[in-house]
Amino acid sequence: MIRPLLLCLVVLCAVLRAQPATALDRDAVVASACGPATAAAEAGRMIIDGVAQASADDLVWARQLIASALDRSLACPGGAAPLLSLRNRAAFETIAAELTLLAAPDPTARAGALKSLGRRPELVPAGVLDRAAAQEQDTALKAALAEFAALADLGSPDLARRGRAVARVADTPSTRAATQLAALTNDPAYRADAGFRATVDDAITRVGRGLMIGRVLATLYNGASFASILFMSAVGLAVIFGLMGVINLAQGEFIMIGAYGTWLVQQGLHAAAPGLAVWYLPIAVIPVFLATAGIGVLLEVGLVRHLYRRPLMSLLATWAVSLFLVNLVRVVFGTQNLQFDTPFYVQGGIAVIGDFIITWNRLFAIGFAALSLAGTWALLRHTPFGLSVRATTQNREMAACIGIATRQVDMLAFGLGSGLAGLAGLALSPLYNVNPQMGTNFVVDSFMVVVLGGVAALEGTVLAALGIGQLNVLVEPFYGAVAAKVIVLLLTIMFLQWRPEGLFALQGRRR
Repeated sequence: MIRPLLLCLVVLCAVLRAQPATALDRDAVVASACGPATAAAEAGRMIIDGVAQASADDLVWARQLIASALDRSLACPGGAAPLLSLRNRAAFETIAAELTLLAAPDPTARAGALKSLGRRPELVPAGVLDRAAAQEQDTALKAALAEFAALADLGSPDLARRGRAVARVADTPSTRAATQLAALTNDPAYRADAGFRATVDDAITRVGRGLMIGRVLATLYNGASFASILFMSAVGLAVIFGLMGVINLAQGEFIMIGAYGTWLVQQGLHAAAPGLAVWYLPIAVIPVFLATAGIGVLLEVGLVRHLYRRPLMSLLATWAVSLFLVNLVRVVFGTQNLQFDTPFYVQGGIAVIGDFIITWNRLFAIGFAALSLAGTWALLRHTPFGLSVRATTQNREMAACIGIATRQVDMLAFGLGSGLAGLAGLALSPLYNVNPQMGTNFVVDSFMVVVLGGVAALEGTVLAALGIGQLNVLVEPFYGAVAAKVIVLLLTIMFLQWRPEGLFALQGRRR
């Protein structure tokens, strides 16, 4: 007798689960929406009350109706548009966001709706959140929905549900979570219930710990990002200054030329191969390097080569070249910032802990700097050209005596340093304002990195860039960007007073 009864219950549950979702009473909703302003709120209430059971078609229909009511395009009987009071309009806008969260096919639109609802999460019905979480396929948006639901449950009258929400909020530390939890300490339930108070206190401690870890990681990440930019702008200068002792004040303009070259590649791809335009950053690597290296070779052959024994004149000459290049770009391209497309692979980021987010554009700069470091190190350490560069740097006269064409080495090294500066401009284009003056901001920092690291020492350039980058990021929040640069410069001067040769001294160097 029991077995047939159980079988009947199983069949009944299956039948109930297979029942279609309850349809909205569309006629009643339209009648309320088209009624007087005082009755319009009833339409919104009927829609929200039926959200949990409404069919997908009903959700799409309701979304269209709410949108039409908001823009006064809803065709009501008699041809009149519905009248919405300010309060009803705000309520309809909230309902529109809820229906977008449930019915929009585009994940970006659903994410925007969730962000809009985030201003007052406690006002969003639990049925809306439950259904949205159950049908959401996007992993990141599903996690955001779970966090949103926990924040909404913090205002629940059910104390047990609130306690579970507090624990879930503590699992994803953020500044907003800390603010929400701190507000609970003024709640009567916090003072009246010892268990709830202990749950809230433990959650506040966990969130505070997560925020602290996030701040530390964010500082390290931002410092590494700034250091990668410094390294990219300084590594080419380290090659040129270390080999020839030439203070190339036009090095910043090679960075600018690299950024403008990247923009030209982007524009060319838009015109010739639109399907490849999104990949303009990796496609631009070779042409940008060759173009800036070629300009560097021309500069070395036509001007710098004749001024090696006159350092002051080489300084003035490269400064003149810098001014010429800046004004040439102003005439050709104008003075406004260039507009770059932002490819999908440098957009957004991933939240790690607290408010720390690994952004893809900064990670692109760090990765590109690491690849440039690996390529430059391999070239200087494992190729005949690198051996000639190191020999010429250590003792130019002896290198010439054993048959090394030192002038040719100078020319190629100058081209290499210029090409690396061009690649720095490419890496900066997704992060920095690209205009004729952009390179000027990097010359002083680049020389500071080269001198601090040690002339012609690639590992010194890396460590100096990391040190200066981290110092800037640490000091800037307390004293501002300008004061941070001044403090870092003073610390660098103090270090050079103690160790004038920099972090890595090159033994046996001759001139």
